[in-house]
Amino acid sequence: MQKLWLVFAQTVTICLGLLFVGNLFKQDLMPGHDATAIREVVRAPGTPPPWSFRDAARKVTPSVVNIFTSKEVTTPHPPIFPDNPELRRFFGDNLPPETHQQLSLGSGVIVMSNGYILTNDHVIDGAQEIQVALSDGRNTQASVVGADPETDLAVLKINLSGLPAITFGSSDQVRVGDVVLAVGNPFGVGETVTLGIVSALGRSRLGINTFENFIQTDAAINPGNSGGALVDASGNLIGINSAIYSKSGGSQGIGFSIPVSIAKNVMEQIIRNGGVTRGWIGVEMQDITPELAESFRLDKTTRGALVSAVLRNGPAWKAGIQPGDILTQVDGSQVRDAQEMLNHVAALKPDQKAKFEVIRNNRLLDLTITVGRRPKGVIKNLDEGEGDLP
Repeated sequence: MQKLWLVFAQTVTICLGLLFVGNLFKQDLMPGHDATAIREVVRAPGTPPPWSFRDAARKVTPSVVNIFTSKEVTTPHPPIFPDNPELRRFFGDNLPPETHQQLSLGSGVIVMSNGYILTNDHVIDGAQEIQVALSDGRNTQASVVGADPETDLAVLKINLSGLPAITFGSSDQVRVGDVVLAVGNPFGVGETVTLGIVSALGRSRLGINTFENFIQTDAAINPGNSGGALVDASGNLIGINSAIYSKSGGSQGIGFSIPVSIAKNVMEQIIRNGGVTRGWIGVEMQDITPELAESFRLDKTTRGALVSAVLRNGPAWKAGIQPGDILTQVDGSQVRDAQEMLNHVAALKPDQKAKFEVIRNNRLLDLTITVGRRPKGVIKNLDEGEGDLP
């Protein structure tokens, strides 16, 4: 009986092996089958592959333009005899400076079909001539409507109509991990689309602009991408690509875009008024460090901004703000640090009366300040120090 079971088990094993081998080679053994044929997948025309972003790219690329600028740059002429002061004294060293054209490139986004284009201020700063190349091959000259260096935004105008304006999205709904596309003209190679995700939100204190609230992305952004579009997976504008963090000059996966909520507000003010108007109260602020909190005998959870200087006869000085006050609220909005305080004050309208909550000698005070208009440049004549004041 044991031998019969052994024979039966061997027979089953052999049959299963033959079945496996036959199934493996059955295609080659079938009549008319070509073993050298290439296998391929054929989709219906126009059907995108899984996880393709071709529709978003096709939607946004006509709205992104290439910007070429030129300006005259004057540089001192190098001395004829740099290592021989005797010859320099004899022949003189007063050669005229050299003047040459400096060319640069960037990107821009068509925001209105009648020819308004949004870009970075540093793309067109100091330019004597601005040329815009559209995705359909047309080239035209552009003029500057206005610029806002404090957010690094500028608006251009070209004399064309019926242009493909981009669709604005909502940067307030953007979250870390969202898929994004960056569109621009890196290194002048032509219109380029790169893919990434939102790496972080609310990036500030980078020393790039006065007002910073960047979207950070790992989508490849390189020189020439500045002023281009950052869009969501549906092709809607959520940011204007502005800067990169790089030790090599190329993309290292850390790029920064200005949220469309800020860009839209600045753009509308520039188109309407030629510039941006911001609130100002004339104080210099600094963050509350653990050392400052201890010296002012504050609770460790206290949030706010320390007033380190006040402009004489400025709005805050007239309202009674003093150096050493700790500002905790601006018109009902909580203040966590000096940068947030700067943003809150800038959002106020000139001549508006706003309530400010401050801590002075561990007492809570409510002061009303008539907001002024933020000036340009550095303000001096402070009670303590000098600086660019909110």
